[in-house]
Amino acid sequence: MASSLDFHEMLRAAALRVTRPRLAVLSAVHAHPHTDTDSVIGAVREELPKVSHQAVYDSLRALTAAGLLRRIQPSGSVARYESRIGDNHHHVVCRSCGSIADVDCAVGEAPCLTASDDRGYLIDEAEVVYWGLCPDCSTAHSS
Repeated sequence: MASSLDFHEMLRAAALRVTRPRLAVLSAVHAHPHTDTDSVIGAVREELPKVSHQAVYDSLRALTAAGLLRRIQPSGSVARYESRIGDNHHHVVCRSCGSIADVDCAVGEAPCLTASDDRGYLIDEAEVVYWGLCPDCSTAHSS
């Protein structure tokens, strides 16, 4: 996991001011991948009890815009944030409990970036979500 010093460097490299809320948000999302906004606020408040909701929202927006975090929102779910960026990975979502896990592209070099018909679009990212039951829910479902 990245350290506080790494977070300072990440913010500076992205031309963002180093603030306590931004550092706390980065730390929370790195520690809890696929976390929702309320969970980020809870984690940040453990470190900064008086931080406002708006400061966390603003930090999430700035960090996402700078490419330091990624925002995902599977159908029927609230927005979630992750620190795994810079690759074209996908997600698997449990239909029962809502847990989310990362999965790499199915085959070879980002095959999902080659659409069967791109309709003239210059495609630079694909978002694939696999749906099913996680191991815990699958076991509970079969019992």
